[in-house]
Amino acid sequence: MDDILAETRSGTAGRIGRRMIWLLLPLLLLLSLTLVIVPVFLIQPFRPQTQRALEISYVLRDWSPLATVIMLVAAFALVVRQWARARRWWRKTLLVVLLLLTFVPAWFARQNHFEWMFNPLRNSAYVKAKDASFVRDSDMVLAVKINNEAVAYPVRLMAYHHVVSDVVGGTPICATY
Repeated sequence: MDDILAETRSGTAGRIGRRMIWLLLPLLLLLSLTLVIVPVFLIQPFRPQTQRALEISYVLRDWSPLATVIMLVAAFALVVRQWARARRWWRKTLLVVLLLLTFVPAWFARQNHFEWMFNPLRNSAYVKAKDASFVRDSDMVLAVKINNEAVAYPVRLMAYHHVVSDVVGGTPICATY
């Protein structure tokens, strides 16, 4: 009788453990995605950013490469543990899909997505002031004058890039705001 009771308890514990793995795998995926999506959401072009949002974004950016690898290793261990118990093909397929999806944030955490959003304007075209009909009188500009050569970069047109490289008066410059 005690053997039957012990076997029933271990079977129940095993089922709970297997269910817990099925709960943990999507949770790990969701957490690792959150680590890389939150900084992208907090720092967006054309959107004001607060000091606190920048701090959170950079902390997550610093920790996400390590944290996502730890979660990927944990997901791999859970998939290995669950593999033999998943007898149906669709369960094994789901395990593989969850594991492969966990690779995405681990890869993305190692990319500099800030550069993707704010890449410098490398091949800019310039016009004389009299020909710049697209610049309004109310537009803010970044103005630079070196060796009697003056240029102005409309902030409205630089909004996406935030940086322009140029040569003014024979001197290479980098204008940014």
